[in-house]
Amino acid sequence: EVNGVNVEGATHKQVVDLIRAGEKELILTVLSVPPHEADSLDPGDDSLGQSFYDYTEKQAVPISIPTYKHVEQNGEKFVVYNVYMAGRQLCSKRYREFAILHHNLKREFANFTFPRLPGKWPFSLSEQQLDARRRGLEEYLEKVCSIRVIGESDVMQEFLSESDENFNGVSDVELRVALPDITTVTVRVKKNSTTDQVYQAVASKVGMDSTTANYFALFEVINHSFVRKLAPNEFPHKLYVQNYTSAVPGTCLTIRKWLFTTEEEILLNDNDLAVTYFFHQAVDDVKKSYIKAEEKSYQLQKLGEQRKMVMYLNMLRTCEGYNEIVFPHCSCDSRRKGHVITTISIQHFKLHACTEEGQLENQVIAFEWDEMQRWDTDEEGMAFCFEYARG
Repeated sequence: EVNGVNVEGATHKQVVDLIRAGEKELILTVLSVPPHEADSLDPGDDSLGQSFYDYTEKQAVPISIPTYKHVEQNGEKFVVYNVYMAGRQLCSKRYREFAILHHNLKREFANFTFPRLPGKWPFSLSEQQLDARRRGLEEYLEKVCSIRVIGESDVMQEFLSESDENFNGVSDVELRVALPDITTVTVRVKKNSTTDQVYQAVASKVGMDSTTANYFALFEVINHSFVRKLAPNEFPHKLYVQNYTSAVPGTCLTIRKWLFTTEEEILLNDNDLAVTYFFHQAVDDVKKSYIKAEEKSYQLQKLGEQRKMVMYLNMLRTCEGYNEIVFPHCSCDSRRKGHVITTISIQHFKLHACTEEGQLENQVIAFEWDEMQRWDTDEEGMAFCFEYARG
């Protein structure tokens, strides 16, 4: 365990990230094993494990180095190359860091024939030579990352994630964030910026005042049907490394409404930006059937086409599903067979029975919030537990 988190089966990088997240506090739980078992887990001769790598499995990786820049730090001048994945900046690296990566990969995958790295040059390079080196480094990354076992290795992931010890002068990264009105905004922040810091940067970029900012939040796009609200102390840039593809083209980060009371929402009717975002998110939720418009569909469609946003929202607020959060289907100990779909709103906590594939069934049970006695989350068991009292 690292700081209370079970790391059995975790990668080296995941363990390192947990240690860093603990900042000044580190609590390790280490289990010893008999010598014969230790030998089987970690053979003394590194070469024994080399033949087990499968280099035949390929993957398409949209990695690129579109730009480079000149940096001056502590009296030293050098060039860094900006590495992007699917249009998102991952890190900035000096040539010598690519050389170290090449050396470490050759040591880890000794029986793989690696492509050549662009050669060293003892003198200053012209802009034309720097661009040629950029193209060569990009081609190198494309080739090695296309081999799945190498692209997903700890060595490569450490390189792409950029360690905190790297020079501060190039730790800025660009994050692209989707907005409710189907546009995107790009903000430049520190690589280790937290959710709150990134959100404030986005709010400032779109001209959102502090009052309006209280009603929205930063989310991660999990898939086409679910987004996850980021905790205040998460690092959104790390999601860029982990999410090479996402449901939203070009980004896995999005701004969404975080407001559940219609009374407060109505008070914002004079706030053009808030109403615009509420409207576009509502239209999208109707399209995805999160909100059941039913017999009001035609009227809502006409109001939407006429851009009568306040009238559209006033009508939609009376429909089932408005201001509700629907979670993906999961197992529940109250059912022997099948799953449940959990829905949360300001009124209730609802469980809707479904099959293990997510197909809805007839049983629905709703708990009013005053019936809920207590609740908690079990991080290790990945469960939400609650007690309720009725009658």
